[in-house]
Amino acid sequence: MPRAIYEYTKTVLKKVSFDAELFCKELTKAVKLLLPFEIEELRLWLLRFTANKPELTVCFNVIT
Repeated sequence: MPRAIYEYTKTVLKKVSFDAELFCKELTKAVKLLLPFEIEELRLWLLRFTANKPELTVCFNVIT
């Protein structure tokens, strides 16, 4: 089940990436639900996903 939550989190973050505030809110919720190793995987995924979306990098303080 935890893997499903991780994949769902990525899907939600992709869908809300148009709004930095909403993206941060969803990222905060995800950090509360995910396991520690999944949070690390999500952090790496975020680095790649936000490479061309600098407006979303303000949310990195949520995950570090």
